[in-house]
Amino acid sequence: MKNKIIYLVFVALTCWNSFSQGNRKEAKGDKEFGKYAYIDAIKTYERIYEKGYKSPDMLLKIGNAYYYNAELEKANKWYSELYATNPEQEAEFYYRYSQSLRATKEYQKADAMMAKFNEKSGNDSRAKIFSGKKDYLTIIKNNSGRYKIENAGVNSKYSDYGPTYMGTKVVFSSARDTGNFSKRIHTWTGQYFTNLYSSNLGEDGSLAEVEKYGKKINTKFHESTPVFSKDGKTVYFTRNNFLDGRGYDAGKVTLLKIYKATLDNEGKWTNITPLPFNSDSYQVAHPALSPDGKTLYFASDMPGTHGQSDLFKVKINEDGSFGNVENLGNTINTEGRETFPFVSDENELYFASDGQPGLGGLDIFIVKIPQDGGAFKEPLNVGEEANSPKDDFALIIDTKTKRGFLSSNRDGGEGNDDIYKFLEKTPIFCDQILFGVITDEDTKAVLPNTKVVLFDEKFNKIKETVSDANGNYQFTELECGSKYYVNTSLDKYETKESPVFIGKKSGKTELNIEHKTTVCKVKIGDDLANCFKINIIYFDLDKWNIRPDAAVDLAKLQDVLNQNPTMKINIRSHTDSRATDSYNKELSEKRAKSTKDWLIKQGIAADRLASEGLGETELVNKCSNDVPCTEAEHQLNRRSEFIITSL
Repeated sequence: MKNKIIYLVFVALTCWNSFSQGNRKEAKGDKEFGKYAYIDAIKTYERIYEKGYKSPDMLLKIGNAYYYNAELEKANKWYSELYATNPEQEAEFYYRYSQSLRATKEYQKADAMMAKFNEKSGNDSRAKIFSGKKDYLTIIKNNSGRYKIENAGVNSKYSDYGPTYMGTKVVFSSARDTGNFSKRIHTWTGQYFTNLYSSNLGEDGSLAEVEKYGKKINTKFHESTPVFSKDGKTVYFTRNNFLDGRGYDAGKVTLLKIYKATLDNEGKWTNITPLPFNSDSYQVAHPALSPDGKTLYFASDMPGTHGQSDLFKVKINEDGSFGNVENLGNTINTEGRETFPFVSDENELYFASDGQPGLGGLDIFIVKIPQDGGAFKEPLNVGEEANSPKDDFALIIDTKTKRGFLSSNRDGGEGNDDIYKFLEKTPIFCDQILFGVITDEDTKAVLPNTKVVLFDEKFNKIKETVSDANGNYQFTELECGSKYYVNTSLDKYETKESPVFIGKKSGKTELNIEHKTTVCKVKIGDDLANCFKINIIYFDLDKWNIRPDAAVDLAKLQDVLNQNPTMKINIRSHTDSRATDSYNKELSEKRAKSTKDWLIKQGIAADRLASEGLGETELVNKCSNDVPCTEAEHQLNRRSEFIITSL
């Protein structure tokens, strides 16, 4: 397991036991632990434990050794004993203990340990994610039941993992020993070093007989996780940087690098070269290619990493050179391990993480790669069947057949890690398309080149487009069951904001939008209040003075008259039915004259303005004499109109 995942482990080698014999044997275990010989360390620690020699530090190291080797159930035993001995530990202990508890499905206790981790870790993103997703088990449950999973039929009693497609073959990594001579053992895992193997892929997703793959690629050290270009002529793969007696880092640890090779005319892999962003100071591993082959994704603990390992991407230029390496950001990467990226033909990024909330160990997650250069959304756990309480990783899928493979060290397997084939029965993403046509409210003519901006329910801008020649617009990849706002704007039309609720199932939601023009064609007899959106000029009961709110609307009227110097209007004032007819007639005349005088004071020529008081002769509702009405209903009748008499 250790070869597959990038670890950086820094352990304080202190001894707590007072027994001299125990100290000497524990010191041997410490030395082996510091050399990353985890299997030997476990054996040494356990032997002296059986003899009664133990310390909190030793319990932690045994637990860590199993944890680093992905044997979480065994790690749980030692972490539990340490926690019972002393519940006060460093923050990272609670995170690892929580992961080991998930491996035994003790989720309630695991969540309690994550709460302690949250208290002690301060700014750790894993704590923040957990705090914001305490219902993560419900989310995982909702995403579960989508895969039918079976043993792939190519597994050995050793570690088999990391499949990739290569034409009609599947190429994967295996620690099986197919040679007759050299049998090199890796002290991290106690297994043979991995090489690349291949198997023919059947139409039903089955795999045939296994053969060793890539004679020039395989060496006596590790090779794993290849990815091939679509034409099959280029391969990127992971290999130890220990070659020709060189390649250790400063701590004498053999690291991983990504190499590139090309296929010659004779079908042999040549020009095997390390990529330029490799280093003898950090690890680079597990390459993946974008569908167009122009971007390489990988895992690394290079400077700038958020946690133990992060996902990065780099542009592949036309001449084969590389652009600047970019971290995928803290929505994807945590202080934990993010590794084994894979990008589907539908531009979906699958990866494994133990920093995002999961079922235990590494879980597989999925997120759509933003096409507009924007930020990633929160990744989704792909659910049970694909994920288990153990390590689940290295998922690949053919989006056309919905068949694929993943790797796992779950219970019931044949070796340390095994490859499983699966059929995806239902997609995880519920995608909606929002579409519609934009038209003129009055003429119903389509409105091309309308700017259309999509906002989420918190009014964060999501996307932007313009309507086409037929007034059509469309937004894709929207979240089902969500509320959005569509803001549309076009010169000489009012800007409009339309709320819309997207359907709860994958499909399409239609939102047609009608726009009111701001250019109004008027004729004699029209009321300017209707055309120019001038609010009705209201008056208080028994009053004819211009209210402050009315002055605002009259200023709009003044502007219209200034922009149309030949226009003349008749100001018609109305009252409600209360009081006598004669009184209301006189009151309405005073209101009309008051409106006229206000406009004259603002510079409008008097000969362009006429005024008329109509009293209660043209009520707009039922509120005639002696009919009971509310004050609001009476208010509707106390109004003014601005009828065009000349253009």
